[in-house]
Amino acid sequence: MDRTPRPALPQPRGQIRRLRLFESRGSVGRCRAFAIEALHDWGWLPAEDAEGREIAGDVVLLVTELVTNACLHAGGPRELVLTLAGPAIRVEVSDASPAEPAIRTGQHPAVPSGHGLKVVDRLAAAWGYARHEEGKTVWLEVARRAT
Repeated sequence: MDRTPRPALPQPRGQIRRLRLFESRGSVGRCRAFAIEALHDWGWLPAEDAEGREIAGDVVLLVTELVTNACLHAGGPRELVLTLAGPAIRVEVSDASPAEPAIRTGQHPAVPSGHGLKVVDRLAAAWGYARHEEGKTVWLEVARRAT
């Protein structure tokens, strides 16, 4: 599977949730709670089995990583968008920075920082970013495994 960041895909159709953010302080916790609520509403939580719990946990972790990156490297997130499209959830975090997200290389695993996009790259089915007039949007997709 090709895991290199790609330009944004066309917006999937499905149920959409938006959370506008106006400051970095507390945004990680608010976004996690928002994602957990959406996962409950969409039937991903409570999960029926360990694999379902793991995938739902991955979604929450990935939301945390994207929002944290926006806080640390882009002046804070502006908006979190979650889209349920069939068996997949798309996560989008917009910020005001046009800077391209990049996976850090050469980072020792014991260093407590700099691993966020490595986690995204490993856990997301696909991810990428799109620049726009107001900055950029980093997106990722997580799919339920076929049953």
